[in-house]
Amino acid sequence: MFIRPNVAVLPVAGLSTRNLPATKAMHKGFLCLNNLPIIQYAVNTCVEAGVKEIIFVYSDETNRKMYENYFSPAPLLEERLLRNDKLELWEALKKTVPEGVKFSFACQDEPKGNGHAILCAKDIIGDRDFMVMWVDDVYVCRGKGILSQLLDVYEKFGGIVENVIKFPKEQLCRYGVFNGVTIDDNVIKATGVVEKPRIEEIQSDYASMGPYILPNLILDLLPKVTKGNNGEINLTDAINLAAKQGCDLRGVLTSSERYDCGTNEELAKSNIRLSIRENKVLYEEAVKTIRELDKTV
Repeated sequence: MFIRPNVAVLPVAGLSTRNLPATKAMHKGFLCLNNLPIIQYAVNTCVEAGVKEIIFVYSDETNRKMYENYFSPAPLLEERLLRNDKLELWEALKKTVPEGVKFSFACQDEPKGNGHAILCAKDIIGDRDFMVMWVDDVYVCRGKGILSQLLDVYEKFGGIVENVIKFPKEQLCRYGVFNGVTIDDNVIKATGVVEKPRIEEIQSDYASMGPYILPNLILDLLPKVTKGNNGEINLTDAINLAAKQGCDLRGVLTSSERYDCGTNEELAKSNIRLSIRENKVLYEEAVKTIRELDKTV
């Protein structure tokens, strides 16, 4: 039985250029998905999984202050909401700051890749195993959260455990792809993972997506990986190196719904999907609108 890690790294550095112009003055973590900032989904997922420390990897002081302010109590605003009997808003505001969770910050002052971002948190992580989540991929689960599902597998096997998704072969060139796989129900064991392979190199249907449960040795391997074609340090390459050195690598086909928020177009699609799924009034309005549009075709 392996002990569950309780520290998570959330990389929030970068210019968020794919979400301009909204991200000109704020980080993409504060873009909204179904009326909730996407960063809140990540933090809520961590809290549900029992995480006690969340490390934000930021790029500059303005970026850091946004996260510090958002995840701090707002007593004056809370008092005003209570005074005006706006209890629903007060409750929503209180839920943004989870109890018993420490927020730490590490600076990535140069854009050297997602692996480099994780290395920037090395001193805070220390000798602990840890988790990593990408903020712009939101996973909604009807039961146990996605990190909890991964941790259940980690408790049994240890090693590296991550979320994987099955894609058509023509789409896999965009992702890290598992190779040397064996399948046991919803758990995929692999001998390695290749970052953005050419189509002739693809050996399975399973894309490495994150979140990840990672052993501490990843922090020692990240400086050793060969930099990618873009000159960046990629987490996938360190995971592959760990697997080649004998570390168990497993992917889990989780029971979750993915909402891609990485571009404005994908965020718009995700907002439509999740909003009408979660809100009956919006669902009925969407059906009505579609019917009206059909009449004009």
